[in-house]
Amino acid sequence: MKEFLDLDKRDREILSLLEQYPEMSQSDMAEKLKISQPSISARIYKLKKKGALSHVVGMNLKKVELYMAKVDVVANNTSSVLDIFKDCPYFLNGLIVSGRNNLCLFFVGEDISTLEAIVDGHLRGNPLVKSAELSIVITTMKDFVMPIKMNFDFSSTPPCGNGCNCNYCSHHISNRCLGCPVTNSYNGKIWK
Repeated sequence: MKEFLDLDKRDREILSLLEQYPEMSQSDMAEKLKISQPSISARIYKLKKKGALSHVVGMNLKKVELYMAKVDVVANNTSSVLDIFKDCPYFLNGLIVSGRNNLCLFFVGEDISTLEAIVDGHLRGNPLVKSAELSIVITTMKDFVMPIKMNFDFSSTPPCGNGCNCNYCSHHISNRCLGCPVTNSYNGKIWK
């Protein structure tokens, strides 16, 4: 059972300051809110413990030269489809949702053709997937920070488990895909 947040006025003020100024020190918060720094520290600890506050280290997709794809999927088994991408460096996150499209996947890449190749090679031909609609995000209203998988073990085959070797993939051979960063056939710049 999820814990009720039970935020008071001070908690909301702290969260508001951190939203506006994520790097603000606890001392500066204490001065601005006219309470002690230890009180700020205790409240931040409580907010983190409850899950009301967490820190995400990632790239600001609004500022870096990466494309983000949103893929709406109709899948027979959403968990199995999500499992395909759990170790994929291009994969940001997946949401199981209600409605006709029961899965929403987010990917990031250096070019649109690689994102298209991921959808073609891993979703459109997958028997668990009835349909997959790719949309490229043009812009975000606010800064959009997402953790990007930068640390992984190199392998001769991609972690998606489809048994594909980039050197034999038609998308990679025709330069429509940069290849998987986990393999030695990756031709991009971000994960080199």
